Amino acid sequence: MIEVKKSPLGDGEFNRGVFATRDIKKGELIHEAPVIPYPNIEQILIDETTLADYVYEYGKNHSAVVLGYGMLFNHSYEPNATYDIHFENHTFKYYAYTDIKAGQEILINYNGEVDNKEPLWFLKEEDKN
Repeated sequence: MIEVKKSPLGDGEFNRGVFATRDIKKGELIHEAPVIPYPNIEQILIDETTLADYVYEYGKNHSAVVLGYGMLFNHSYEPNATYDIHFENHTFKYYAYTDIKAGQEILINYNGEVDNKEPLWFLKEEDKN
């Protein structure tokens, strides 16, 4: 249903994204990704690594490394997918927010809500410099 390949959205050495290999209907489960949660106090250590660009907020007191394809979905303010956090089994479930055609890149809003147009945290940090 999905595959990872080079994304046209970036120009970095490792710019990858998740793409549909077949048509996916709105509401369909795309992927369930397990997570490795860690206390927010450890974020200072993660910030010194490449992983800092790939972690998610995970409740009030934790962040999480999302495994599977979870780290590779790219951002859009007009996403075609969304996700729900399932704390009881420590997974993120990604669903089609719209119909997605085969070959189309699957995009989520990094702010968590599909209609949240707030500047992303890393863009806010760039503005401070």
